[in-house]
Amino acid sequence: MTRRGTPARARPPRDPYGIGPVSSFIGPAVAVIALLLVGGVTLNLFNGQIPFLPTPTTGPGGDGGNGNGPPPSAAPSNVVITVPKSLFPGSIVYAKAGNIWIQTAAGGALQLTNTGNDSMPTFSADGQWIYFIRINRTGGKFPTGGYQAPSWYDLDTPGLVRMQPDGSGSQRLLTGNYTQGSSKWFYWLRQPVPSPDGKTIAVISDGPNPLQSDIVLHIFGIASKKLTSLNLPESLHLGHQDPAWRPDGRYLLYVKNGRELTRGAPQIFRYEPATKKTKALTGPGYVAPAYSPDGAWIAATKTDAFGTDIAILDQAGKEVLRVTDDAHSFSPIWSPAGDAVAFLHLEGTIVDLRMAKLDDATGRWVVTDTVDLTRVSGLDGASRPSWSVPPSELPAQASPAPSTGGSPAASTGP
Repeated sequence: MTRRGTPARARPPRDPYGIGPVSSFIGPAVAVIALLLVGGVTLNLFNGQIPFLPTPTTGPGGDGGNGNGPPPSAAPSNVVITVPKSLFPGSIVYAKAGNIWIQTAAGGALQLTNTGNDSMPTFSADGQWIYFIRINRTGGKFPTGGYQAPSWYDLDTPGLVRMQPDGSGSQRLLTGNYTQGSSKWFYWLRQPVPSPDGKTIAVISDGPNPLQSDIVLHIFGIASKKLTSLNLPESLHLGHQDPAWRPDGRYLLYVKNGRELTRGAPQIFRYEPATKKTKALTGPGYVAPAYSPDGAWIAATKTDAFGTDIAILDQAGKEVLRVTDDAHSFSPIWSPAGDAVAFLHLEGTIVDLRMAKLDDATGRWVVTDTVDLTRVSGLDGASRPSWSVPPSELPAQASPAPSTGGSPAASTGP
C-alpha cells in the first residue's frame, strides 16, 4: 500500500563513501575496495548465498551448463518450462507472475487465471476446488498515523476466491474490505487452507477489524461467511503463518513467529479444535509444515544461518530426515500417494519446483532420487504449491484417514 501525494524528500549532497579530495589516495582506495567487498557479501546474503563460495550456474534449459556463461533468466511470465520425464501422480498447483497454474505429468503446465493478482493456491481435500487469494487494487481514504483528516491511499485489498481445477466456476467467498464511517481500509487474508471436511478454511488474517488484531490464525466458515480468530497466543505481536490440517481433521498445525535478539525464531505449534488446546511441536527454526497423507509424518522447512532446507519430522516434532542440504529449498508438500515430497527451490534469483522421491521400506525414510519438475520458470516463492491425486490413483495405504464430518475428537491418533 502506498500513500498518494507524498513528495519524495530531496537527498542532501554528500560524500557518503569518504572518497572526496584528500591529501593521500591510499586511504580512499582502501576504503573503496573494502566497501565493494562488503557490498558483494551483502548482495550474496540477500540472494541466500554464502559469501566467497561458488554458486552453481545452470545452463540454458537447466541442464547444468558449463558454469562459464551468465546465469539464465526466468521464462516469460506466460511460460512454465516443465520436465516431461519427471513423472508424478495427480496435479500440482502453484503461482507465477500473479496467476495460478496447474501441472500434470502427462499434460505439462496450464495457466488457469490471467488477472496478474492471484497467489497462494490450495486444493480442497477432495480435489474439486482450488482456493486462492486475489488482490483487488483500489483507492481509499483512512485516518492513520495520528492524522485527524483521512488521507488517500492505494489499497491492495485481498479476497478469498475458489475455482474448479479447470479454471471455471470462480467464486469470491470473502473480501478484506474494512470501512469506518466514510473511510475505507482493508484487512489481510493469506494462506487459505480448507479443512478436510470442506466446511471451513484456515486463513491468516487480521480481520474482520484490522485495528484490533494482529495477523494471526483465523477460521472462515463457508456456510456462515464468518471470519473468526482462534485467539491463539503469539510472541511480540509477530503473529502466525503456514496453517496445515492433518488429513483426518484432528489437528491444525501453524507457525508461531518469534524472535531471539535480532534473529527470527519461528516454531511449529499444533492446535486441536476439539479441545481448543495448543502446544509447541518443535523448537525454533521450523516453518511451513505439511502432514503426510497418513498423518504420521510432517514435512517442514528448516531454517538456519546458512539458508533453508527440507526436513521430515515425526509426530513429536523430532527431525528424522534432512531431505535437502543445499540451503535453498523451502515450502514442502507431501504427495497424496505418500512416497514423495515436492518443494520450491531457489537457484540464484529463480524459483522452481522439485520433487524428492522417498522410501521407508527399511523402516527409515531415505531419499531415492531428486528431480526437477520445472526449470528456470520463475515461480512465486511466497506461494506454497499444493498437490492433489484422484482416489483411483492412490495406493490403499496412502488413502487419507476418513473425515469425521466436523467431529475431530472422534479421530484416532496421538
